[in-house]
Amino acid sequence: MKNLLIIILLTSVISCTSSTSKRINMPKKEYAIAIHGGAGVISKTIPDSIRKNYEAGLKEALDTGIELLKEGKPALEVVEQVIHKLENNPLFNAGKGAVFTAQGEHELDACIMDGKTLATGAVTGVKTVKNPISLARLVITETPHVLLMGAGAEEFANEQEIERVPNTYFDTENRKNQWERSKQKHSELDPMFKYGTVGCVVLDKQGNLAAGTSTGGMTNKKFGRVGDAPIVGAGTYANNETVAVSGTGTGEEFIRNTVASRIAALFEYKDYTVKKASDYVIQKVLKPGDGGVICVDKFGNIAMPYNSAGMFRGAADSDGEYQIKIWE
Repeated sequence: MKNLLIIILLTSVISCTSSTSKRINMPKKEYAIAIHGGAGVISKTIPDSIRKNYEAGLKEALDTGIELLKEGKPALEVVEQVIHKLENNPLFNAGKGAVFTAQGEHELDACIMDGKTLATGAVTGVKTVKNPISLARLVITETPHVLLMGAGAEEFANEQEIERVPNTYFDTENRKNQWERSKQKHSELDPMFKYGTVGCVVLDKQGNLAAGTSTGGMTNKKFGRVGDAPIVGAGTYANNETVAVSGTGTGEEFIRNTVASRIAALFEYKDYTVKKASDYVIQKVLKPGDGGVICVDKFGNIAMPYNSAGMFRGAADSDGEYQIKIWE
């Protein structure tokens, strides 16, 4: 009986250590980065000129991140600068090119998170900040808070040396046309433009993770609606012990299902790979068409699953991985 007890205990110890040893011995990449520019019903019949413009915008942002990572820049700075590129590109629903609200304005949300310290900054409902991701980062460094909203976030922006613009700066003809269509009775808005977000996740040379997300929200949104992008654990999350995640899609569903933190939890407590964890949440927890995520784990492994027809995305790492895609 004593010998049997010893065998059971040894088996238990071996079982526990075997799963952790996989993680301990897993090779770690020098750096890794993934970006997205929104998910939705993206038709494969879109004109080549439009497709190439989106791919060029993703490439510019991705290449910016790669160069900064090669230089040894910290993950948080890389995330901010990459999202700057996407916020300044009128093709994407963040910054310039943000969708219109029901009142015919633009209300912008952003969040950035440091995986090393879990420090997080977020803003929601800002109207005059050219690059909301930078204001979100200042929430980390200049306040004891996590999330600032509306008039309070604007007042905070007044105190900071940050570029401001009139709300009309964010206007684009395409977004205005989409808004006009969305107001027409019985009009079905093209799902490609109903939702949209930009995001970036990074593992830097120091082994630190960071994640950031920025969005104009949902076309024709009402009543001060806030989506998942500025909500920690829903659309944005980073923790050096697990993964960095940025989401895009139906914000309400990402909030209800705590998508980003759920992926991290499966990685940490179920010993799932980042691919298995993110695939499970996107394909099994969310409904078809709800969107997708980009993830990088603490080893530099990248996953970019989605359950919509397409997702604007790109990824690269120190092993030579480099891809820019819209569909499978």
